Amino acid sequence: MKKRITCIVAVIMIVLTMSVLFVACNGKDGKSAYDLAVEQGFEGTLEEWLESLKGVNGQNGLDGKDGFNGKDGADGAIDVESLYKKAVEEGFEGSYMDFLRQCLSLSSDSKAAAGKALLSAVKIRTVNNTKDKWGRPNVTTAGGSGVIYKLNKEVGSAYIITNYHVVYNGTSTNTGGISHEIKVFIFGKEREEDAITAKYIGGAYDYDIAILQVKDSDVIKNSEVRAVDVAVSRDALVGSTVMAVGNPSTGGLLESFEDFKISVTQGVLCVDSEYITVADDSGYSIYVRTMRVDAAINAGNSGGGLYNQDGELIGIVNAKSSSAKIENVGYAIPIDVVAGIADYAIAYCNGATVRKVSKCSLGVTTKILSSKAVYDSDLQATRLVETIAVSAFDDDSLVKDLLNVDDVIDSIEIDGKVYVIDREFALDNALWNVKLNDRQSAEIKLNITRDGNKMEIPVTVTASSFKELK
Repeated sequence: MKKRITCIVAVIMIVLTMSVLFVACNGKDGKSAYDLAVEQGFEGTLEEWLESLKGVNGQNGLDGKDGFNGKDGADGAIDVESLYKKAVEEGFEGSYMDFLRQCLSLSSDSKAAAGKALLSAVKIRTVNNTKDKWGRPNVTTAGGSGVIYKLNKEVGSAYIITNYHVVYNGTSTNTGGISHEIKVFIFGKEREEDAITAKYIGGAYDYDIAILQVKDSDVIKNSEVRAVDVAVSRDALVGSTVMAVGNPSTGGLLESFEDFKISVTQGVLCVDSEYITVADDSGYSIYVRTMRVDAAINAGNSGGGLYNQDGELIGIVNAKSSSAKIENVGYAIPIDVVAGIADYAIAYCNGATVRKVSKCSLGVTTKILSSKAVYDSDLQATRLVETIAVSAFDDDSLVKDLLNVDDVIDSIEIDGKVYVIDREFALDNALWNVKLNDRQSAEIKLNITRDGNKMEIPVTVTASSFKELK
């Protein structure tokens, strides 16, 4: 049974009296190789320093100082250009300078990553028509955060990802409980005069993800905003650096929404998959899979991005622990889930007749047969590897006549791409990639192990295979 943890959503209700909160905006200081070189006397720009590395020990290292074997430093020579050529042969894409930057971790202080992330961040203000406990009409204003997912600067349009609970209020009298007024503000343009009107187009209540649309914004046209770079949540490894970028409140220190500033906090990824209960005072409550982080998360961070050390989006922040005995425990929805919902909403939802997201369902329940920790020496990280098998079928299951209970699901092939099923959530993640587009049907393949024998099971997917989410 999955561990249940009750959390409070990190969304600030401005109409309420707030406690004083202090936001830890400082990252964990780390010096790059370039910084260390400057401390040792190097004079020049970063690019000049990178170029100078090409001449270290000459082209072959044989003109360097004597090494441990007394042969002109040959035992310590590293031919960086040869390493780059080898990397290209094995699939590396990028320039020589790109290669050096990655190998030498020049962005280890996270400034470059934060710089990218800030340009894709927005803060959000919503207004809901509600009723108080006596049934009298009331207006509730709330704030949160968001991420620019798709962008067309030339026409001033964008699609923005946020949390469902940022734009939803269970006591609202608006259609579907969605805010009737949504304003977004980009980094550096956070005053009332720079407010951008946004529209809710669709989302998934049960996954706490909503998609907003902005059209014809002069603020966006004349800004430096950028669409976020998206990572793969499978590559988010426990212990890796993460940054939360959003609009945290600082309670009584500030007087108005305009004073709330988009900011950055930094920490590490603590747990890559954990199920929690997320709830708020309006009646919103779900049970959802998240990643746990120790970056400072505060009220108002909801819907903001969680980024890796390269400034790539790995999740959407949605909660923090509600326990007074626990500090720096925050949560984010993994990017594979987020992107699946966002892509569907952008393709099919319009905020009016179509507001809900649908997803391909095989109608199976799975179980973990075995689990182990595996150390990856190349990545210098430890992963969990699980063996996943079928445990039960829904009555209308798409595969109940094709699979058996206890069949081990090794992988699934969707549109020619193979997704390895080595975690409990991997099959669910992969199914976000099943799309019919203009086709009447599509074929996916399940690679399974049954009684020790490897088998390939073709499965035909049609429109009836998609289930509408709440």
